[in-house]
Amino acid sequence: MHEEEILGKAYDASLMKRLLKYLRPYKRHVALGIVLSIVVSAMEAVRPYFIKIAVDENIAHGDRHGLLMTVLMFLGVLILRGVIQYFNAYLTQWIGQKTIFDLRMEVFEHLQHLGLKFYDKNPIGRLITRVTNDIEVLNDMFSSGIVMVFSDVFTIIGILYFMFSMDWQLALISLSVLPLLFYGTFVFRKKAREAYREVRLQIARINTFMQEHITGMMVDQVFNREKKSYDQFDEINAGHRDANIKSIFYYALFYPGVDLIGAIAVGLIIWYAGVEALDGTITIGTVMAFLQFNEMFWRPIRDLSEKYNIMQTAMASSERLFKLLDDKTMVKDPEQPKVFDSVRGEIEFRNVWFAYNRGQTDGETEWILKNVSFRIDAGETAAFVGHTGAGKTTIISLLGRFYDVQKGEILIDGVNIKDIRQKDLRKRIAVVLQDVFLFSGDIKSNIGLGDETITRERIKEAARTVGADDFIEQLTGGYDAEVKERGATLSVGQKQLISFARALAYNPQILVLDEATSSVDTEAEQLIQHAIEKLLEGRTSIVIAHRLSTIQNADKIIVMHKGEIREMGTHQELLAHGGIYFKLYQLQYKEQEVKQAV
Repeated sequence: MHEEEILGKAYDASLMKRLLKYLRPYKRHVALGIVLSIVVSAMEAVRPYFIKIAVDENIAHGDRHGLLMTVLMFLGVLILRGVIQYFNAYLTQWIGQKTIFDLRMEVFEHLQHLGLKFYDKNPIGRLITRVTNDIEVLNDMFSSGIVMVFSDVFTIIGILYFMFSMDWQLALISLSVLPLLFYGTFVFRKKAREAYREVRLQIARINTFMQEHITGMMVDQVFNREKKSYDQFDEINAGHRDANIKSIFYYALFYPGVDLIGAIAVGLIIWYAGVEALDGTITIGTVMAFLQFNEMFWRPIRDLSEKYNIMQTAMASSERLFKLLDDKTMVKDPEQPKVFDSVRGEIEFRNVWFAYNRGQTDGETEWILKNVSFRIDAGETAAFVGHTGAGKTTIISLLGRFYDVQKGEILIDGVNIKDIRQKDLRKRIAVVLQDVFLFSGDIKSNIGLGDETITRERIKEAARTVGADDFIEQLTGGYDAEVKERGATLSVGQKQLISFARALAYNPQILVLDEATSSVDTEAEQLIQHAIEKLLEGRTSIVIAHRLSTIQNADKIIVMHKGEIREMGTHQELLAHGGIYFKLYQLQYKEQEVKQAV
C-alpha cells in the first residue's frame, strides 16, 4: 500500500510523546496558554448566569441600581475575556509557528545527511509533501489542537456545572439528545477519515506529477506531449477535487446535524421549562440562562469534533515524518575519525566490489564493480574509459563516499576513507560533472557556494583560469549577474565553465572530471584543456572522458568493461596492445573522419 494511504490511529501515545518533544522548549508558553484557555472558558461559561441574575434578582424586584451593576460587570467580563482571548490566540499561533519551524529545520537537516541511495528510491514530490503539507498539518495541532482543546473541555465542564447547579432535572432534559450526537459523531469520524486518506493520496500525486513534468518540460515540448500531460494532470487534479468535495460533503452534513440536535434540545427545554414556569416552580431567568447554556454547549462540541480530525490528520502526518526521520539510509562517519590534514593525493582501490542493490531481496546482486584494484600516485592524472555502464562514474561516487563499498577498501594516502569524516574527505576532492547544477542566485555565489573563505578575487582568478571571465564580464552585473533556477539563462557550455571555476576555487588536492568537456564546443574545450594542463600540476586527478582525444596525455589510462578493469597503461601502450582501447580509438577516429568529410 502506498504510504500516503496509511492513516494510522486517531491517537497514538508513542507518536504523541515524540511530538510533545518539540513543545518542550516552549513549555512555559504552553502552560501559560492552557491557563489563559481555562480563564477564557470560565468567563464564557459564566455569561448566561449574569442573565439569570439580571432577570430573577434585579428586574423581578425592580432593582435599577443592581441591574446597572450587573450589566457593568457583564460588560467588564466580556471586555476582559476579549483581551485575554486575543493574547491567547496570538500565543498559541506563536507556539505553532515556532514548533513547525524547528521540525522543518530538523527534517531538512536530516535530508541533507541521507545518502544518495535514499534519493535513488524516493520520488522528490513525496519528500516535498513531507516538508510542506505534512508539517503544516502539525501546525494546526500545535496551535489549535493541544492548547485550545483545554478551552473547549473546560467550557463544557463550566456549562455543565452551572446547568446542574441551577436545575439538575432541566439539565438532564437538555442533555437527553447526547446519544444521538454521539452516534452522528461516530459516523462522521469514520467517513471523514476515509475522505481525508483520499485527499492526502491525491496531494502526493499532484506534487510528484508537477515536480517530474516541470523538470522535464523540455521533453514534453520537444515531443509535443503537452496535450497528453495536460490530460494526465486533469485526471489527477480531478481526483483531488472530488476527494475534497467528498470531505466537504460530510462536514456539510455533520455541522447542520449538530445544529439540528441543538434545536431539538432547545425545544425540549422550552417544553419542559414552560410547563414548570406556568406552575411557578422555575423562574424565567433560569429558562433564559438554560437556553443560552444550550446554545453555548454545542459550540465546543463542534470544535472538539474538528480537533479530533486535526488530531487524526496530525497522527498520520507525524507517522510519515517520523518514518522519514528514522530512516538511516546514510553513510556514517567513524566514531573516532583519523586526522586528514596534509593530503598528498595518493589513491588506491583494493579488490573493490560494489552493487547498488546489495542487501535487497528482490533478486540476485548485480555487481557494478567486480574486484577492482588500481593505484594512482600523488600528482598523477588517471583517465577512465569504457562503454556506458562499465562502472566509471561509480568509481567517483565511491571515492567521495556517497556510497560505501561492500567488499574491499579504498585508501587515500594509505588511509581507509571509512576512517575519515565525510566532511574532511570531500573538502579535499572537487568534482566537475557532465550534468551541471546551478542554484538560483548570482554567478559568484555559484562559484564560491557561500564559502566565506573563498574571496571575490579568488573567484575571479578561478574564472580567469578556465576562461569563464570572458562571458561573465559581458553579463549585466558581471559576477553579480542573476542566475535563474538551474541556470536556465546560460548555455550548456557556460554552465560547464562555471562548474569548472567552482572546482578550481576550492583548490582541491584531488580533482575529478566526469566527462566535463563533453557538453562544450570545440573552442571552449580547447580553452578548458589549456586550463587543465596548468591546473593539474601537483594535483592528483581522475578524468572520465568520452572523447579519447582529451586524455592522450594522461599518465595512466584505465579501461573498464562490465565492472572490471580490462586494460591499463599509457595511450601509446594501449594502442600498441590492440585491445578494447584500440577499438574504441579506431571507432572514434572513423567517426571524426566521417564528420570532417560531411
